[in-house]
Amino acid sequence: MATKPAKKKQPNILVIFGDDIGYWNLSAYNLGVMGYRTPNIDRLAKEGALFTDYYAQQSCTAGRAAFITGQCPFRTGLTKVGMPGAKVGLQPEDPTIADLVKPLGYMTGQFGKNHLGDRDEFLPTVHGFDEFFGNLYHLNAEEEPENVDYPKDPAFRQHFGPRGVLKSKTDGKGGQTVQDTGPLTKKRMETVDEEFLGATLDFIDRAQKDQKPFFIWFNTTRMHIHTHLKKESQGKTGIGLFPDGMVEHDGHVGRLLDNLDQLGIADDTIVVYTTDNGAMTSMWPDGGMTPFRGEKDTNWEGAFRAPCVVRWPGVVKPGTQINELFSSEDWLPTLVAAAGEPDVVRKLLERSEDSVGYFSWMIDRAFVLVPAQAMVGRFLATFREFPSRQHPSSFSIDQVMATMENGAAPVH
Repeated sequence: MATKPAKKKQPNILVIFGDDIGYWNLSAYNLGVMGYRTPNIDRLAKEGALFTDYYAQQSCTAGRAAFITGQCPFRTGLTKVGMPGAKVGLQPEDPTIADLVKPLGYMTGQFGKNHLGDRDEFLPTVHGFDEFFGNLYHLNAEEEPENVDYPKDPAFRQHFGPRGVLKSKTDGKGGQTVQDTGPLTKKRMETVDEEFLGATLDFIDRAQKDQKPFFIWFNTTRMHIHTHLKKESQGKTGIGLFPDGMVEHDGHVGRLLDNLDQLGIADDTIVVYTTDNGAMTSMWPDGGMTPFRGEKDTNWEGAFRAPCVVRWPGVVKPGTQINELFSSEDWLPTLVAAAGEPDVVRKLLERSEDSVGYFSWMIDRAFVLVPAQAMVGRFLATFREFPSRQHPSSFSIDQVMATMENGAAPVH
């Protein structure tokens, strides 16, 4: 009697994001030159693959939006989300990885920094995630209320101040419950990544008990400015604040990997480690390191080039080095296909256009540039049928002046 072939087991997916961590800040890349080691992140590279030519984006919001939506941030308008209460954020028309793997049977959780808009309609739990526990901004914005010159008027804080660290859950019907666990103070910043880590480990345990595959996006606050370390992490390396923070951060990654081992699911789990953008080199002693020109928030290579390693036992050969281009936007079709939907690109766009770099070929064939203008024109014309979701929240003098003029109006 003929039998049906066994259904291939869906892999768990754990994506770990650092924050503002540079290409040169992992010892898998710098080989120890920086004076400290990141053995747990290095382990992923040894047991999987290391990307030498990985491109993120040049800022926090853009890098996170590119990853979770698989779209260029100019398309979604998520280049910068602006100040607390800004109307720019993740839109319902832009499906996320969580939206796409949820129908495939996945439990979905996001923990740590979000930075894709702070209004309730922008929270992860109305964009495919079952649970969210995290902060909504970069750290220096969240500690502003502790500045001595911050306005003391409670109405100002309520209208313009940052929200606290939120816990939210989907109700399964398009709604959510939201709980504010309190502000992210300088003191809480010392251990908030441990709060997020604990919630992540609990989520993994529950998914395992329920025998469901999981997609988790774990976003640490390390190493965004300003770094506030608990006493136990201070002086670990003897060479400074940033190295001490990196060693602490690597330890958090190690606890996640140990948990997968203890549960016996490491071989069934894709683990990705990367970051949102290139290093911020100008904020010593908080700044990261990159061998490339420029830094975060510039348009040079150093703003976009980021570290990235991936482990997928049985699929990615240990010790692989990938020299081809890969970007934040590539993860959505890759991970959704791995989860069981290989036709995701066609289903989303009804067509697929892969990007390939032709610079070395083009430089000896300049004659192509003139007829190529027509092709570029056709590409630009696609913005009519697929325009930017919203105006990106970057800044020009005209925008600043308009904002200032609007701000002069009475606040009700």
